[in-house]
Amino acid sequence: MCESCEFGFDRRTFLGSTLALTATGSFSASSEEEVRIPPRPKELPVIWVVFLYPPAEVVYAGQLEDQWRTHQWFTWPGNQFQPEDQERKFTEKLKEMGQRLNVRLHFAPQAIYQSAKVEEFIQAAKQAAPDAVLVINFWNTFAEWSFRIATETCARSIVYQPVGSNHQLPREYLRQTPGLWYIHSIENWSELERSLRAVRASKMVSQSRLLRVSTRVKNVTEEGDRDLGVEIVHVPTQELIAIFDAITPEAPHFLQAQQLKQMAAGVWDVADEYLVEAVRAHQAVQTIMARYGADAVTIECLMLKQRKPCVSFAILNGMLTPAGCENMVDGTITMMIGRWLWDRAGFMHNPEYDTSENLYMGAHCTCAWKLHGPTGPDQKFIIRPFFHQLPKTAALDVQWTPGEEVVLAKYYSGGKKICGWTGEVLTSPPCPPVGGCATRVLVRIDKVEDVCSTYPGIHPILFCVSRKEAKALRAFAHLLKLEWIGNI
Repeated sequence: MCESCEFGFDRRTFLGSTLALTATGSFSASSEEEVRIPPRPKELPVIWVVFLYPPAEVVYAGQLEDQWRTHQWFTWPGNQFQPEDQERKFTEKLKEMGQRLNVRLHFAPQAIYQSAKVEEFIQAAKQAAPDAVLVINFWNTFAEWSFRIATETCARSIVYQPVGSNHQLPREYLRQTPGLWYIHSIENWSELERSLRAVRASKMVSQSRLLRVSTRVKNVTEEGDRDLGVEIVHVPTQELIAIFDAITPEAPHFLQAQQLKQMAAGVWDVADEYLVEAVRAHQAVQTIMARYGADAVTIECLMLKQRKPCVSFAILNGMLTPAGCENMVDGTITMMIGRWLWDRAGFMHNPEYDTSENLYMGAHCTCAWKLHGPTGPDQKFIIRPFFHQLPKTAALDVQWTPGEEVVLAKYYSGGKKICGWTGEVLTSPPCPPVGGCATRVLVRIDKVEDVCSTYPGIHPILFCVSRKEAKALRAFAHLLKLEWIGNI
């Protein structure tokens, strides 16, 4: 772990405290007896990779299984494409991506160019049941084979065909089939990586557990998101309150409260006692997450008074543990998707609109200052009261970087639908003159005549993601066969 990851302190400061505020378990269940449900087992995503093209000698001998064989004809990409060299280059690049993203790639031992070998690969892949198959097709007349492999082996697949290896229009069955992400581009490593990230997100989210803490339940219950496979455990709010109330403030809590204060650019109207309460709330949140083996959490938090977890959620999200306020399943699962697509924290917020200037504003109290991941830069933030007060507990006013490219996203649990809109940060408008909540960010959404038409419903998520990288969300939607809404 990098020296600056533990709550943003330098290593010397961090080691001076025995109870650092991190999202890695410093404040977790203290004994095995407290663990009610163990974490879900996790497996890395597995993708099978196969290349399609014939050796030159097979074409020259007139033995290739296409309509041009009697002419010893090289269809597109032609006889100077050097497919063997291209395969080596693609393999090297993919292996590097797989290692960096923790995706296991299984490469077919040699390129396929015979119908019998296509059948053999399809049957082997069916039996192995990888999470996805990636077909890299270097031969125009093999497009149908690439489609068969993609659709007969897995529910999710990627077909990559370089520009110049297809004649005339790309096949519509490749471009339009749900669950098949078709890449037709020129040596586009970024798009290949985005497709691997989409498969990774699908796999990891499907193995995750979301803890939902709510006053609406009296007993622990379980359900699931049927489209993505997220396991959802409902726990009564009273259990979290009991955990918090059992925590006695001690010296380490006071130390961490002061460290948080020192990190801030300013503290406005928040007493030190409420910084200590924020530390206690963080310990309580981590404890209940550990107790139920949770990978993410959402809490009905508005009326928790001094126990509100605003600061805890900012810490957790910055360390890529999705934490959503107000018992909001859709928004929290959206953050879980973004965590695995981009390795970025999401900002759950309420939307507002400047209809005169056609601008979008997101506002809420749980924004991470690590918007670019645990090793990314810190955003400047001010500690100020939770805007509804009850009482004046600590929340963070995080300053977003003007010019930052962002994506506005929302997954609709049970609705088989997802939306995504790209845009650009204009400013973090001060309060006053605007209201809303502790963190406010003003965004210009790309290519919309009426910004209100982008309304995604309550509690969507903003991510600091470039317009190009936002395409991974579109790939995710297509691979999962989700209805798509947006401008990506």
